[in-house]
Amino acid sequence: MKLPRFLWNLILPGSALLVAGCADAPRGYWVYVGTRDFGTDKGFSLAKFNPDSGALTQPELVEAAVGPAFFQIHPDGRHLYTINSLGPTKPGEGLLSAYDLDPKTGKLTLLNSQSSGGQNPAYLSFDRTGRFVLIANYNGGSVAVYPILADGKLGARTAFDQHAGKSVSPDRPPQPYSHSIIIDPSNRFALNADLGLDRVYVYKFDAQTGALTANDPAWFADHPASGPRHVIFSPDGKFVYVSHEIANFVGVYAWDGQKGTLTEVQTISTLPPDFKGTNTAAEIEIHPGGKFLYVSNRGEDSIAEFTVDAASGKLAYVGSTPTQGKTPRNFALDPTGGWLLTSNQESGSILLYRVDPGTGKLTPAGPLINLSAAPFCERFAPVVR
Repeated sequence: MKLPRFLWNLILPGSALLVAGCADAPRGYWVYVGTRDFGTDKGFSLAKFNPDSGALTQPELVEAAVGPAFFQIHPDGRHLYTINSLGPTKPGEGLLSAYDLDPKTGKLTLLNSQSSGGQNPAYLSFDRTGRFVLIANYNGGSVAVYPILADGKLGARTAFDQHAGKSVSPDRPPQPYSHSIIIDPSNRFALNADLGLDRVYVYKFDAQTGALTANDPAWFADHPASGPRHVIFSPDGKFVYVSHEIANFVGVYAWDGQKGTLTEVQTISTLPPDFKGTNTAAEIEIHPGGKFLYVSNRGEDSIAEFTVDAASGKLAYVGSTPTQGKTPRNFALDPTGGWLLTSNQESGSILLYRVDPGTGKLTPAGPLINLSAAPFCERFAPVVR
């Protein structure tokens, strides 16, 4: 069936909304965990999740893959797209790969791969029509766009932009580090956080051709040595939230959807006031209802919780909940908004939390689940009869 345009506009990049096969009612969710770096089961592991009870099965390897990192389930619920940061077609280059996803069995089948055009790709997202994949190449700092063909395969690249400049952070080589890219609600602009240059680039996006061109102004100049990492929009599209890896804060910005410009509203720490150790902030997600926001802390090894004021966009720090492991890189809210799943990269484990619908606080909902490889990313997809 063809999805009406107004419904496509409600789909956030990375959502697991089932579109194709809507006549089939979901029976729980598949959970995909991308694993790599150490151990035996490197690739994609699969578990089953019941959102009514919170029951999560032990993930088992379903598809071997080289260096899967950040990945997303397509809004049709029948394809998975991943960046492979350890699978070069040329020395130093990564891959972008497309998989068919069988919603009845959870099985993945590799369709094709394309060179990412840069080193160590770090992030991907979809445009609001689901016809294009946008990616960020971390090392060297570049962005690219690829079309999704009718059969789910990736077509030839439609856009590429190489950043130029020097990092001022003393902890990293002086170069750009492109870390995320995401489309705005109108599908007219793409926002790209460059951790090395402390900029949020703004591109004009052509939804017909997949082209990117620089906006005017071409970027928002962020706080020096703050390390903007991941970008998300509020559900109403009025505000933008950016996790800052180096400075450990969330930046809140008002978004002008006509001009494609950002105005800073607030910065707020991801850490409790008494924290004294070393930390780097990582993933950032907003609850489907827009009332809560979450950030992972690598060092404190926690998920920071915030409430969101809908009128001003400002955040209030609620607290942080331990992940019971080391280095929580990415996490995901399930489609119901009742649960959050995080992965501990260096200790090889995942943990499920229940989300309090009134406060946004997280409570561990089961035992720590150990894996035989380093988990990088996790995603939910509907199970279909």
